[in-house]
Amino acid sequence: MTPRLAVSMTGADERLDQVGERVEEFTAAGYRELWTSELTGSDAFAPLLAAAVGRPWLRLGTAVASVFTRSPGLLAMQSLSLAESSTEPVHVGIGASSEAVVAGWHGVPFRRPYTRVRDTVRFLREAFEGGRVTFRSDSFDIDGFRLARTPPHRPRVLVAALREKMLRLAGAEADGAVLNWLSPDDVRKVAPLVLEGNPDAEVVARLFVVAAGDRESAREYARRHIAGYLNSGVYAAYHAWLGRGDVLEPMTTAWRAGDRKGALAAVPDSLVDELFLIGDEAQIRAGLADYVRAGVTRPVISVIGPDPGPAHATLLRLGPAGGVDQQPRSAQNNQL
Repeated sequence: MTPRLAVSMTGADERLDQVGERVEEFTAAGYRELWTSELTGSDAFAPLLAAAVGRPWLRLGTAVASVFTRSPGLLAMQSLSLAESSTEPVHVGIGASSEAVVAGWHGVPFRRPYTRVRDTVRFLREAFEGGRVTFRSDSFDIDGFRLARTPPHRPRVLVAALREKMLRLAGAEADGAVLNWLSPDDVRKVAPLVLEGNPDAEVVARLFVVAAGDRESAREYARRHIAGYLNSGVYAAYHAWLGRGDVLEPMTTAWRAGDRKGALAAVPDSLVDELFLIGDEAQIRAGLADYVRAGVTRPVISVIGPDPGPAHATLLRLGPAGGVDQQPRSAQNNQL
């Protein structure tokens, strides 16, 4: 089948009392699937619950909710609320986030992130069955938790994954992975690690479209995002593993020396064009198709730019056609 484009709406973008109006625009443009992230605005679940009021046909997903800043039981309860708000499948993407966010912003110890994510996946799958859950692990001990109601349809648990262990966990024990900050060629490298545990696993990718006046302006805007993200420990290690260590070294060296302007100048155009979708509508749609052919089963687009007006207009223009070309999954796997 051909996957429909999903739209990403972060908690920083909209106030909750504005979500209904914004979702009306999204659905009028043809979108039927809404995903959220979280940082320091609304949490990942609240906008989805607001969006679903009067729209139980929406597909909903989090990309992602942190496993450190909420207890496993609370995460199960929030997932139940999501499942009860939609007649369609819901996806609960969970992840470890980062030490800077978890420990620095929330004051929660950031310990053994892989283990915490793995144990949370196992707990959720058991909790969604509706029985009493007693769960002892290195991450947490839970005694006798039971959801008040069994979800009407089991939420699909996804793992935000960058490197091998998390990618394999996403396929082997969860329902798939949420990918981020990668090119179509990178998808061809990481998707098989998910699919080796489950050939039918979901491969969700958050894809960034940059809307600006011209290509160079869009690239300059994207460079700031690259410098901000890829100099952080977890993403720097991720892209070194993907094979970009040499490409990123000049930027990293300048950044560590406090030369922010030099770091931006050191980001090559080729890297920007690999990680961001830039251009006219036809070029963006062609880029989305590249991701799907590489193995992405759910493309979730986030349109960003220096001016929110053109960015929002671009997002709406991408919506009506709703899908991108996809080969059958078997053909994709032959390419990977």
